[in-house]
Amino acid sequence: MAAVRLEGISKTYPNGHVAVRGLDLEIGDGEFMVLVGPSGCGKSTVLRMIAGLETPTGGRMLIGDRDVTALPPQERDIAMVFQSYALYPHMTVRENLGFGLRMRGATRPVIAERVEEASRVLGLAAVLDRKPAQLSGGQRQRVALGRAIVREPKVFLFDEPLSNLDAKLRVETRAELARLHRRLKATAVYVTHDQEEAMTLGGRVAVLRDGYLQQAAPPMELYRRPANRFVAGFVGSPEMNFLPGDILGAAAPGPGLTLGVRPHDLAIVAAGAGDLDAWVDVVEPRGSELLLYLRLGADRAGAELRVITAPEPPIEVERVVGVAFDRARLHWFEPESGQRVEVSR
Repeated sequence: MAAVRLEGISKTYPNGHVAVRGLDLEIGDGEFMVLVGPSGCGKSTVLRMIAGLETPTGGRMLIGDRDVTALPPQERDIAMVFQSYALYPHMTVRENLGFGLRMRGATRPVIAERVEEASRVLGLAAVLDRKPAQLSGGQRQRVALGRAIVREPKVFLFDEPLSNLDAKLRVETRAELARLHRRLKATAVYVTHDQEEAMTLGGRVAVLRDGYLQQAAPPMELYRRPANRFVAGFVGSPEMNFLPGDILGAAAPGPGLTLGVRPHDLAIVAAGAGDLDAWVDVVEPRGSELLLYLRLGADRAGAELRVITAPEPPIEVERVVGVAFDRARLHWFEPESGQRVEVSR
């Protein structure tokens, strides 16, 4: 395996669209790095540049100690798994798994050994002689993963490989991917727009917006100490609440700041017993918890506040409740730049 280093990587298309802007990012040897962000943020372009499918217009890229900025894909020793399975329908699973090795001139014993190992790791041993049409969606995706694994490349690249699966299968395959990475200890770069998928898979997560890197950190650091308001709002579900900093009076560390608080860091108490009162607008049962949509202000026209709370005792709509803030878990942001303001506790 090998580390991947991006130094000032930029990509501007002929029509003037700037997809990536001066990206500096180092992915360690054996690390699972997830690139996440909204549509159009540049994450897929970054992946395609690592793969050699796009050429940077600025900066340089290294895999290991080798500058690969201008090298074609076949000279980079990478393997890519796409959103589509791209399996050969006329070939069996065994033949699909070994096809890339055969094209590279590997001997039959080597192909057989690697195909057997990959099929065992991915639970495909029982379907090696079936064709793709006879497989479930999850099995097809595992074959696509296996085809990459048998190559034993320096770097694995994943371009939203789970987006075609249904919700249950996506969760199951996500767990398989995590186990697989732990076993192979492979360097991997994984692109997704799903922040939950990013948080559960990534050893580190790089959040992009409009071609700029916003923050690259372990998942829980993104959640607990987001670098700016964008990251704070993008990471976590339901998303963070943002309120005027003076809503809590003297609690604000400075004038004009924006207060951020996650729905899990608010508690419902009796009206008049918390930091403020709010009107219960919507109650969404979620099994082990309730998601409440509250409205601030006596006229019920104030800011919306999302709160996660226990399902018991039940909370009725169209009533007033008190809301208490966990002072140890408040976040503060500059109103113009959106940058985090550090507060000593």
